[in-house]
Amino acid sequence: MTVEFFLGTHQPGWLRISSVPLFVSDRRLRTYKTLPTATARWALDSGGFTELSTHGSWDHGPTPRAYAARVRRYRDEIGRLAWAAPQDWMCEPWILSKTGMSLREHQVRTVDNYLLLRSIAPELPFVPVLQGWRLEDYLACASLYTDAGVDLAAAPVVGLGSVCRRQATGEAVAIIGALRAAGITRLHGFGFKVLGLRRCGHALTSADSMAWSIEARRTAPLPGCRHKSCANCHTYAQLWRHRVLASIPRHEPLTLFDAPYGPWNDRGVA
Repeated sequence: MTVEFFLGTHQPGWLRISSVPLFVSDRRLRTYKTLPTATARWALDSGGFTELSTHGSWDHGPTPRAYAARVRRYRDEIGRLAWAAPQDWMCEPWILSKTGMSLREHQVRTVDNYLLLRSIAPELPFVPVLQGWRLEDYLACASLYTDAGVDLAAAPVVGLGSVCRRQATGEAVAIIGALRAAGITRLHGFGFKVLGLRRCGHALTSADSMAWSIEARRTAPLPGCRHKSCANCHTYAQLWRHRVLASIPRHEPLTLFDAPYGPWNDRGVA
């Protein structure tokens, strides 16, 4: 089965015209008085990376109750909402230095926010997100959910955060392998770029990426495009998505995921 690839976009208006799944940030949608009506499935990003990298906390963002109210509005007015990310806390070292908190505290806050959002609005499609840095961190985060009574193996989707910058190494593959071995198989890879999708796409249920926009800034516009750059071009984004999906191997040797640590050492590094 091919990974469901959500095309990341900072143009919420594409929801009106897209024939492919989109990944749209609450930070972009929250200013809309009249929301677009979706023509395809889409998923909502909470904008956590921007919140934490800019402010070092969620204090400048919406309260969980306000965020849940917006997600309800998006579901009802835009329609076709597949799922929504919680207000999670990324665990990259530079984000930890920004917040001044420990990785464990970020994990606890991520789990607590998911539980709070589900208690506020159990009818909305919030998904649990695993955060960490090393392989053992993700397993520890999974244990936090288990201790809270959340069955990740039964969840329709489980987000995998803080891995997008390490896809060129064996770490992302090892982390996904360990989670799959633990029964958590319906994973969504946040911010997976081309290399990561080629290495891990067959083992993910879904993924998202906005890498097309960066690529478009570095190349000439498509023939027939009148803009100076295709960095905001719907046609370019669709062609890029089609090319990326065509490059993802559909199958890998099962031995890659047979053992929790695969062919890597105990820190998940090849």
